Amino acid sequence: MLKLGEIRNARGATSETRRRGRGSSSGRGGTAGKGHKGQLARAGGRVRLGFEGGQMPLYRRLPKRGFTNHFSKEFAVINLADLNESEIKDVSIESLKESGLLKTKLDRLKVLGTGTVERALTVKAHAISESAKKKIEKAGGTVQILGK
Repeated sequence: MLKLGEIRNARGATSETRRRGRGSSSGRGGTAGKGHKGQLARAGGRVRLGFEGGQMPLYRRLPKRGFTNHFSKEFAVINLADLNESEIKDVSIESLKESGLLKTKLDRLKVLGTGTVERALTVKAHAISESAKKKIEKAGGTVQILGK
């Protein structure tokens, strides 16, 4: 059986690190494996991510796209078909999270009208579709819209 402490890399998967600038006997003397002159031979001679040698970089050549509405409100959505299958009578975002029907961190609930309702439900939601409201009230249930 494989033990955690006995796991090793495959043969040839790793190699010794090259110690540069350690004299001629290291096998990388003289220029220390950096070649002759140029930016990469200098101390700190690297360019930042996205730098293209002075050419206008790709992230600046491409146009900006899209828009983020910081005032939008995200809703956790549930259908009537899901409520009909569950045994919950008092539907709220807390009861749905407790029962495991909703696995989200969102704190607003919207009920949609896909499916049917065969028993009376008490629904407390932040938003509800017209078809869902009609189906719930037709089955003898009540709908309460919570504050935004």
